[in-house]
Amino acid sequence: MTASESSGQRLFVGGAWVAPDHGFYEVRDPATERTVGLAPEASRAQVHAAAAAAREAFGPWSRTPAEERCAVLARAADVIRRNLVPYADLAQAESGATTGTARGMQVGVGMARFLRYARPEPVETALPPQINEAGPFGGAAVMGALAVRRPVGVVTCITSYNNPWANPAGKIAPALAMGNTVVVKPAPQDPLSVYRMAEALEAAGVPPGVVNVVSGSTPESGEAAVDSPDVDMVSFTGSTAVGQRIAEVCGRGMKRQLMELGGKGAAVVFDDADLGSAVAGIGTTFSFYSGQICTAPTRVLVQRGAHDLLVQQLASYAAHLKVGDPRERGTVVGPVISAAHRDRVESYVELGRKEGARIVTGGERPSLPTGFYVAPTLLADCTPDMRVVREEIFGPVVVVLPFDDEEEAIALADDSEYGLIDYVWSGDVARAFRVARRLRAGGVGVNTVGRNMEAPFGGFKKSGVGRDVGSYALHAYSETQAIVWPG
Repeated sequence: MTASESSGQRLFVGGAWVAPDHGFYEVRDPATERTVGLAPEASRAQVHAAAAAAREAFGPWSRTPAEERCAVLARAADVIRRNLVPYADLAQAESGATTGTARGMQVGVGMARFLRYARPEPVETALPPQINEAGPFGGAAVMGALAVRRPVGVVTCITSYNNPWANPAGKIAPALAMGNTVVVKPAPQDPLSVYRMAEALEAAGVPPGVVNVVSGSTPESGEAAVDSPDVDMVSFTGSTAVGQRIAEVCGRGMKRQLMELGGKGAAVVFDDADLGSAVAGIGTTFSFYSGQICTAPTRVLVQRGAHDLLVQQLASYAAHLKVGDPRERGTVVGPVISAAHRDRVESYVELGRKEGARIVTGGERPSLPTGFYVAPTLLADCTPDMRVVREEIFGPVVVVLPFDDEEEAIALADDSEYGLIDYVWSGDVARAFRVARRLRAGGVGVNTVGRNMEAPFGGFKKSGVGRDVGSYALHAYSETQAIVWPG
């Protein structure tokens, strides 16, 4: 498809919709392979201009009462609610999500996050003070101390392609609520939805420069959004490799970081577990975003007494999942984001076979006329040294390893450079919690893959830096200031 520049999406910089310096690039539907629209290719200068606009807007916005800032978020949520279906249709076309996922987990969760941070009370609440009742030399002086939150400044938000609504909203909403201004750099695969979010905020009355959105298909725009001298903090969701490069730049400028990076979640299944529950939970790796999610339980560690039965039930579960057009009723597994990513996932399956893993189900490309599909794939007879066990595949692929006892299960689960989310299934709840407390992971699900969105979210090791969601996001996007006075 060709289109004139007048038909392409504009950048959102300083409250204006700006033509991109480097033209446009095509955003493709991973199910139909047709062009969804034309996204703008920002220049480095335009990204720095967006950061400068955010810097100029920061002072007035940070001094705006929290009630007024939060009211903007509430109005934006209402705009999103009124446009939920067309917004979800676009998100589906860009990301390949199923209809239910696009409406509920993408746009629906994005709207809910705006509403979550549209309450001024937690923004204004002071942190619990600590009182020093003795002077530095043992005297009797009493000093009062008040700990308060202050906004960090200009925050660059670099978002992931697997959820073009919930992920950006989870960064933008708490950052704005705390009085920060933002430069949003969406993933190149599905940026158009983020521009719809900017339109919703503009309609809600966000002042010029408080929210800026810039995009690009090459690393240039993202690099500029990180290295701009006007940026005080970078909030990034994506791969560990990219996160490490961002962290190096942030380190040179002493910029705050919030990093949600890769994962290779271990699902520890004891032989007394409810296998039906475990299979349904592990099976979300096949269906939820087609496995393109860092929290997926992709490494299944199962006690030998239940090993064969779990493999059998997982294979049956995967084989019955409908793969195809995400717009069709009954589709459970949609496409992965691109042809290049499909090839990458398929190369891992072939690598596993060469390493000695047994392909129990899947392993072949679905016979569909268009789209970037990967069949739900289960690999058994795996060993801890295999690359398919150690590296993040980011697709509908699950590997299975056996273990004998609790100590071995913990050792295998922790034998990873990642530590985002692990899972434990056991009929012995005391044992499940005991194991959970020993796992080196930022979160552990006990007999569930569900998440509590008020619980802190983030990773150990190479899975990230910092915590967000719920009230933790208010801490993430703020600095703590101590105010001390004579008692």
